Amino acid sequence: MIASIPFLGSANPATGPVGRAARATLHSQEALRDEALVRRFNSGDEDAFAQIIAHHRGRIFAIAFPLLRNRADADEIVQDTFVRAYRGLARFRGDAALGTWLHRIALNLSHNRYRYLFRRCQHTTRSLDSAFSDENRETLASLIASDAPSPLQEAEIGELSGLVAACMERLTPGRREALLQRNSPNGSYGEIARTLGINIGTVKSRIARARESLRSELSRECPEFASV
Repeated sequence: MIASIPFLGSANPATGPVGRAARATLHSQEALRDEALVRRFNSGDEDAFAQIIAHHRGRIFAIAFPLLRNRADADEIVQDTFVRAYRGLARFRGDAALGTWLHRIALNLSHNRYRYLFRRCQHTTRSLDSAFSDENRETLASLIASDAPSPLQEAEIGELSGLVAACMERLTPGRREALLQRNSPNGSYGEIARTLGINIGTVKSRIARARESLRSELSRECPEFASV
């Protein structure tokens, strides 16, 4: 169970010079494509915005879902991100890539939603044995394969998730944000540096210190984490 906590895991394996070069080329091509779409949209071409959504929807969802752990909430963040982008593209100056700008919007919205849910203790998971409603007594367990987690395992996962979320809230905002981004699918050091406006060395330092602080917080709450 402890080993499955992504925030405490080691950094992703390096991909080597070829992989980095390929990613740099791809980022450059995407930036040029996005610049053209922004110009078209600001010239009155509504179809350009539909293409922006198509290109970036998956990445925005991938930012929100790891933090909120709820598809409906993540989908709402995606929608709100593009609503704000639609309203703000006329003022978009291109100081950063469009993808980075959208990333910041989604991350801020996700953090706000996370804090809202956390304050109301809505981050806990639902029991597999609970019924869907008073009218429908079917349980979640009845709809999934037999190798799914047992109610006890599900409760343990929910408890662990709540503990990690509580300890994450105690980290400084800069460290917490860097660690959350590192845990996202597109969490390369370079992308995090661009999003936060800091250098890669600072990103690595914040993540290392965030993991150290998180282990310390978890160890205080649960001594078995001391050996992680």
